[in-house]
Amino acid sequence: MAAPGRIRVVVAKPGLDGHDRGAKVVARALRDAGMEVIYTGLHQTPEQIVETVVQEDADCVGLSVLSGAHLTLFQRVMDLLKDRDASDVVVFGGGIIPEDDIPLLREMGVAMVFTPGTTTESIVTWVRDNVGAPTAA
Repeated sequence: MAAPGRIRVVVAKPGLDGHDRGAKVVARALRDAGMEVIYTGLHQTPEQIVETVVQEDADCVGLSVLSGAHLTLFQRVMDLLKDRDASDVVVFGGGIIPEDDIPLLREMGVAMVFTPGTTTESIVTWVRDNVGAPTAA
């Protein structure tokens, strides 16, 4: 269980993409910034990712996609979160995503898309500024 006020982040690699260095770098940066991070590992289905988000009571989920299947994978995650009454979970993503697809992802409800060259500091800052940490009960 996260300490009161800590942001809980799931970092996930949906689909068949086998490259996770960037996801691990982002996960480590978020952890080092004091967030509780759950990294799902490679080759996760949208169903597995959403199950992890729900089970871990995550505040947000970061999806890393390099395979070109980002529109399909992000849409499936968004649909499943809605089905599980978890549409309040902030979804952000990154990877090799064409600029032309970013507005489509935003229309789906993806809050932010980070492209190659984004600094970990800017990702940490964005998560802090845009994801509400739970309050102490």
